[in-house]
Amino acid sequence: MDRNPSPPSSDAEEEAAVAGDSIGNTVYSKHWLFSILTKLIEVISSKKDGSELNDVEEQMELDEDMENDICKVWDMSMDKDVALFLQEFNAPDIFMGVFAKSKCPRLTEICVGILGNMACCQDISMAISKDENLGQMVLQRLCDSDSPTLLETSRLLLTCLCQSEVANIWVERIRESPSVYDCICFIMSSSTNVELLVKVGEVVDKLFDLDEELMLNWIKNGSRQSVGQATDDSPEELPDYKIVPCLLEAAKQVCSDNNPEGLDVYMHILQLLTTVDEGIQAIVQSPDGGKETWSLLYDLFCHELCQPDDPPIIVQEQKTVLASILSVLSAIFASQTEQEYVKIGKNMPLIDSLIRVLQNMGESGKRSVDCSKESKSEEAQKFGDAEEDFHLKILKDICRELLSNMLQKLSKENILEGLKQGHLSEQKCSCIFQNLLPLYSSSVESFLEVLREADKALADSLGKNFPSLILQT
Repeated sequence: MDRNPSPPSSDAEEEAAVAGDSIGNTVYSKHWLFSILTKLIEVISSKKDGSELNDVEEQMELDEDMENDICKVWDMSMDKDVALFLQEFNAPDIFMGVFAKSKCPRLTEICVGILGNMACCQDISMAISKDENLGQMVLQRLCDSDSPTLLETSRLLLTCLCQSEVANIWVERIRESPSVYDCICFIMSSSTNVELLVKVGEVVDKLFDLDEELMLNWIKNGSRQSVGQATDDSPEELPDYKIVPCLLEAAKQVCSDNNPEGLDVYMHILQLLTTVDEGIQAIVQSPDGGKETWSLLYDLFCHELCQPDDPPIIVQEQKTVLASILSVLSAIFASQTEQEYVKIGKNMPLIDSLIRVLQNMGESGKRSVDCSKESKSEEAQKFGDAEEDFHLKILKDICRELLSNMLQKLSKENILEGLKQGHLSEQKCSCIFQNLLPLYSSSVESFLEVLREADKALADSLGKNFPSLILQT
């Protein structure tokens, strides 16, 4: 089924109007909705004890009419009045019965989806969040093997985590449920469902952003417990997951699917890891010494994003993901200077790409200002430019810092090779100086001194254009 059926209309709407039992200001019938929920209770109540059924029988399919009706409720639950009616009818308790007894994946998915819609209402979200039993059952759904159910569970969690009134309740509940770590790592490391990976990534991103302690716990040791998804006939413990390899596996999957939203999410998670020393250590102390992380981000930055044939405005569209990638690369470069994979001779294209981003930011900024002059008053222009430049300024600062650190590692041979390969030129060196001076004057002077050994004529020409530099002889 490509989409859920539309909510009941025509006859049902007329009945609601005639009978005067419409829900709130909607045309939906209380009687109709009540009848569907009653049927759902009957389905759960008539379920035989699990010991009398084999696994094949328990993996039942929903009756087509029942599925259509409950899907209509799913769509209707997006309306606040309907959501409040469902809450009044104690629908969450019915759904708990579904979670506890049903082995029908489609029914579980729909019920979690309805809860997710209901949670968009602040009062209902508070009630759902404070219900400890329901909260634990929701977290247990992360251990489900059904991708659609996992997707709806992730959506429900993200909806609650994005509400300041209840976010802390869920953060604390997740912190006290070690199996959540294993379940999420299992999804990130093994799922090929990109939509699910993106939503799970958003949950992790929000969790780490909300609670540094939880992030530190997941970085350091995660969980030593079984994943919890193991059923009675499959009690084996899953691998002892480490957060960084799982994040990288998910990132590679969303990259292969060309999903920019997912890429942005997973790069931001990696960036959050680098905000604490333990996170940087988790990246660089992996078995390959951080090489896999460096290689993935290096390829993205140098070969996928902000390419030479892209228009300058592309940097505006990619500014957040570029900033995240460069933050992680910068952290690795600063801490892994002795590792072979970060040696400057192997990474001259990275310097070239950093220069290109700075050049594009300059071009994009000029065009933005020109357009602003045509359409805004001077006062409005200043306000708009300040707001627009916030994320670009972050990107520029990160870009300049990494470029400055890399310049200090360049040897005469590196520069000669860079000039030969086109990674460096007079125009590109001018861009470097324009962006690094005066804040990184020592790095520029150091670079210029080595450049004079490699190409004195080029160094002298640059010196004339930047007379404030103290040329080393």
